[in-house]
Amino acid sequence: MVILDGTIVNVALPTIQQDLGFSSSGLAWVVNIYLVPFGGLLLLSGRLGDLIGRKRVFITGLGIFTTASLLCGVSQDSAMLLASRFVQGIGGAVTSAVTLGMVVTLFPQQKERAKAIGVYSFVQSAGGSLGLLAGGVLTQAIGWHWIFFVNVPIGFVAVLLAGRMLASEHGSGLGEGFDAMGALLVTSALMLGVYTIVETAGYGWASAHTLGFGAAALVLLLAMVARQAKASHPLLPLRVFRSRNVSGAMGIQALMVAGMFSFQFLCVLYLQKVLGFDEVHTGLGVFPVSVAIGALSLGFSARLISRFGPRGVLLPGLFLITAGLAVLSRAPADGSYLADVLPALLPLGIGFGLAMPSLATLAMSAATPQDSGIASGMFNTMQQIGSAFGLAALSTLAASHTNALLGDGSNSTSALTGGYQFAFRIGSCLVAAALLLAATLLRPATTAQRAAAEKKPVTENATR
Repeated sequence: MVILDGTIVNVALPTIQQDLGFSSSGLAWVVNIYLVPFGGLLLLSGRLGDLIGRKRVFITGLGIFTTASLLCGVSQDSAMLLASRFVQGIGGAVTSAVTLGMVVTLFPQQKERAKAIGVYSFVQSAGGSLGLLAGGVLTQAIGWHWIFFVNVPIGFVAVLLAGRMLASEHGSGLGEGFDAMGALLVTSALMLGVYTIVETAGYGWASAHTLGFGAAALVLLLAMVARQAKASHPLLPLRVFRSRNVSGAMGIQALMVAGMFSFQFLCVLYLQKVLGFDEVHTGLGVFPVSVAIGALSLGFSARLISRFGPRGVLLPGLFLITAGLAVLSRAPADGSYLADVLPALLPLGIGFGLAMPSLATLAMSAATPQDSGIASGMFNTMQQIGSAFGLAALSTLAASHTNALLGDGSNSTSALTGGYQFAFRIGSCLVAAALLLAATLLRPATTAQRAAAEKKPVTENATR
């Protein structure tokens, strides 16, 4: 539900603009104002989960998100919708930050954890694709308000089930102290950084606005790192990054997600503006990716990770994503879905279904029960930074290349296609860089680690 809400709005934007009177520049903030608090509060929320209990933080986030969704749906003007979307982003961050940490603590045995992470990865990635389909169906059939109303019953049921099914936990407690300054620094740095990236579409990468705010975000981030190195009770314990595999997985994920956004955003535009698909057919067009991800993530990738280790599964997954984006970069202006798009979607879905569970396993491999919340928040933060950078960079590059082609005399369809092709090539290069980083930085699983992953957990009845 939370990930879906990042994409479900996209196909409804023209209707929202017409109904609420958004300007062209203001309309982008319907998406951006959700991303800024979402990316900025993940680390803080993850650490709060470790300190006061992940269940408590999870349910609080769900309540905020559900209430904000209702307010979005009843919005009668642009100001109310933007304010509600900001609160919705807060709720999404608080909820998402602790989910992977809960998976790690609920499934301590490596083989079962790999299965659970596979399900988590499928639900997360499928949410983005289903958002496009659900947004088109709801907007056309009922109205844009229902892309938000649909969250209310889901969130209500989720709160009830979480309260009944999740075990209560108290966390490590706030008694030893809470790094308030670290919380302020990291939240300010991340929110300012995400804001800077999403605003590059309007100001440009070399503008004084982008360089100034980017420098300010970097200074805040460096101050936060210096603070964490000296604080007696740091918000973000730097020991989390001592593992080579954990640090590598975070960087690889940011590159992979940035590259994948050339598919998630620009492939939709290619289907609509070049091939002439409507909203519903666009959602159905990208649905094979979710099917492929589900086929891999729901069990098969876990068995491969147990057999070959996360690094051994990640490498072919990144290669398939690179190949899929390279195929999309050749889609012509007079192309067809079956010949030019579908052959790219299958390796993209298979590759992502292999890569995402592997990265989640690596990122959480060194997390202790006391640090699983902050590790989960960091993993989701890198995903948000990668997606924000990918959306801003690739859409800007596509638009600038399209304008250059129009200046050279190309017609609008050919120029649009050329811009998309260029962005797909850049996306493929980003994932190729992630592949190179994974091959050179990550350590392969040892024979003992693979053997431990293959062992079945001893159940309570078996012990008796």
